[in-house]
This record gives sequence, structure tokens and C-alpha cells, in this order.
Amino acid sequence: MTYELYYWPHIQGRGEFIRLALEEGGAEYVDVARLPESEGGGRAAVSRVLEGAAGGRMPFAPPILKAGKLLLSQTANILHYLGPRLDLVPDGEAARLWAHQLQLTLTDLVVEAHDTHHPIAKSLYYEDQKPEALRRAADFRTLRLPKFLGYFERVLAANPAGDRYLVGRSVTYADLSLFQVIAGLNFAFPRAMAAMARRHPKLAALHQRVEARPRIAAYLASSRRIPFNERGIFRRYPELDGA
Repeated sequence: MTYELYYWPHIQGRGEFIRLALEEGGAEYVDVARLPESEGGGRAAVSRVLEGAAGGRMPFAPPILKAGKLLLSQTANILHYLGPRLDLVPDGEAARLWAHQLQLTLTDLVVEAHDTHHPIAKSLYYEDQKPEALRRAADFRTLRLPKFLGYFERVLAANPAGDRYLVGRSVTYADLSLFQVIAGLNFAFPRAMAAMARRHPKLAALHQRVEARPRIAAYLASSRRIPFNERGIFRRYPELDGA
């Protein structure tokens, strides 16, 4: 099957979690909106699939994955579907649900990271809510970020199969997503992340382990990997990273 991914063409955003899974799984896929408009790509491709969904099962927002006749949205839902098909989750209901639970927790962390620079409204510019962003970012750095990182450090330590991965003995989509979150946090909060690095050695090792996987390394070095920028979830505003 050739999958079709619909996501905004100029940011990593939530679509990047799907891209990483498709790349690691060796799947055939088309990142539709990154095609030229003359070939049906661009932002208009995302709008078309949002507006053209049939059967009353319209997606709320991208990322959207078209898999044959299925049209799926919500990052965690898409990964829950792709996991067993791309060999990115162990066999067994308990393991699949555990990976899904971890992905949902990462989704919470992603929202909190985003809201450091847009704590009032997404419709406002960062500069319109900068005082509130400074307060929100301070709380995120001192309380919320250590709580999330500490949790995933403990999950790795508690894995009965060893501390190389979150679930079982092999890489899962949850590991890929955790890699992406750490990469984004390193971009947005390099000072805060460096200060916490010694307390989370297993997370640092997992990040390096995923980064070195052949298919992921090839993807990261390719033009398919969109660089972090100030339009995505993880944004580098030095003042939000603390003194």
C-alpha cells in the first residue's frame, strides 16, 4: 500500500510523528501537500481532503492519513493504526495499548510545549502575548518539563525487557515520537534541556539510539526532513529559555 499523508508543507508539526513512523517502517508514502500545486499538492491539498471527506467521518484537522479507503486523523490514532502494520509495536493487546498510552502522554507534552509561546490564543502573534508566555515558559521549565522527562526516564528504567526502548525489546512508534519531542525541546529550550541532561541519561541515550537508526539517519539527512522553524510547535525564543 502507498499511504497518503496530508499535513501542512512548511512545518514539521504533528505530521512529523507520522513521517518518522513511515520512514522507519520503510513504507511507501506520499507527503501530498509537499508536491507542487500543479501535481495536486500545496496547502490546498489539505483543504480539499478536509472538505471532501465522505460518510460523515470528516477529520477535524491534519495530520490526516489515507490508507486505501480509510481516512484517519489524530496523531495518536494514526500511529495506533500504523504500529502493527509497520512492525512498530509488539504483538499483543496489552503492549499495543501501552504504546498508545505513552503516545497520548507525549501528546500532552507537545501541547504544553506549544503553549509556552502561545498561552492565550493561537490566533494571536507571540508578541501579542509575550508577558504571559514568559510566565508560562517559566512554569513549564521548572515544573512541567521535569515532571514529563522524569516520567519517561522511569518508564525506560522499568521496562522488563531492558531500558533501550519504551515498550518491549525493539523500537516502537512511541520511541520515535519521544525522539522527536526531545529534538524539538533541544531546539526550543537548549539551556533548560542541557541543565536537565544529567538527570535523564536514559532519555539522552534513547534519543541518540533512534537518531542513529539507518532509516531515521537517512531521513534526517534528506530534504524530506523540514528544519525546525518559528512556525511550528517547537519554537526558539531565547527569552523563554530562562536566564
